[in-house]
Amino acid sequence: MNDQRLRLDLTDLAEEVTVVDLRDRTLRTSRRLGVQRAVATSAAALVLIAAATGTAFAIRPNQSPSPLPANTPSVTATPTPTTSPSPTPSTSTSDAPDSPSGGSGPNTPTAEIGKLFYGPAEVTGAENANLRSWRPGTNPVRLLALPDLALKGNVSVSPDGRRVAWVDSDGNSNNLFVANADGSDKRKVRSDVDPYCVTAVWSPDGRQLLFRETKANDAGGPGRYGVLDVRSTAKTVRWWTTEPDACHALWSADGQTIAMNTNLGVTLYGTDGTTRRVVPGFSLDGWRSNDIASLSPDGSRIALLREKSGGDAGDVARDLRVNVVLDTKTGQEIRLPLGGRELRQVYFQTDGSMVVRVQAGNGYAVLLVGEDGEKISETAEPAALQDMQILAVGA
Repeated sequence: MNDQRLRLDLTDLAEEVTVVDLRDRTLRTSRRLGVQRAVATSAAALVLIAAATGTAFAIRPNQSPSPLPANTPSVTATPTPTTSPSPTPSTSTSDAPDSPSGGSGPNTPTAEIGKLFYGPAEVTGAENANLRSWRPGTNPVRLLALPDLALKGNVSVSPDGRRVAWVDSDGNSNNLFVANADGSDKRKVRSDVDPYCVTAVWSPDGRQLLFRETKANDAGGPGRYGVLDVRSTAKTVRWWTTEPDACHALWSADGQTIAMNTNLGVTLYGTDGTTRRVVPGFSLDGWRSNDIASLSPDGSRIALLREKSGGDAGDVARDLRVNVVLDTKTGQEIRLPLGGRELRQVYFQTDGSMVVRVQAGNGYAVLLVGEDGEKISETAEPAALQDMQILAVGA
């Protein structure tokens, strides 16, 4: 009787479990990026046909702006006043107490926004596109050209903004490359590297890259994690003894913590791959997250895209949009002074401050928010960056 009862209970439990298969998510990623590219390419072909028949068409979905000349003027706004007549809401869906807008918290009077790096927000269909950088108060700068899919899916900028890593396929293998931000000193440093799930991420000192090794024709299959010393002559690798079933690694600026998406939410690991703790607040029938964007210097906060269950389960491709910042110990939401505008992206800087991108009319603005949650400044982005997304914040 007891055995029969146990079997029934196990059967019921199995029916309630949702398994997240990285192989399935990888295949969906490949198809989705392929469809995006096919749509963009077809649209470009229609434009050429229209031109040949003397008819002007404007059919270019997800089209990035033409490459900028180095002297393209930027549009910047002066910092917002440091006082606000009334508290500003964190998000349109939040009912928690607001953080006041303006002012600077303790130890942040000299904080400023670092160099921002941008890539296309969508797959454009072009074979290559340029990485761009912009620092508020200066003009956007065109940097090295990279494969379109790499810019959207896996490019990684070193913390000092000087080096870039990305994965590209030669048809037989997915290869990991590194180069200077201007395109010089390009080198292939590893083959058989995961291009979607665990995109290579730089260590805080810019010397190492965490990556996942997997065969090109089996990106969702078994693999192993390694930390590659890109400055060593032999390109030595320290292999993890574990293989977390996880994606989208982030490395904290203090070098102590690595965060990754797991089946429903987020798990924090040590730099050797050992599990430290799970970020609370995620469940089968509650909040989920398949995409994380930035981790605070000490690993105590994380910026990510959080969604309710029952929607799109997502795929293994990274999504750098952000709609919430969470405390990694409690799972509680961190309030941001958004002024009623839609939150789009968040990146932590090494001093603990945040670069917060918000929708501002038809364009975007970037806010500098201190570690204490107070807004320090606000700057309008140049219109030329409107169809792009922030990929990283450098020194």
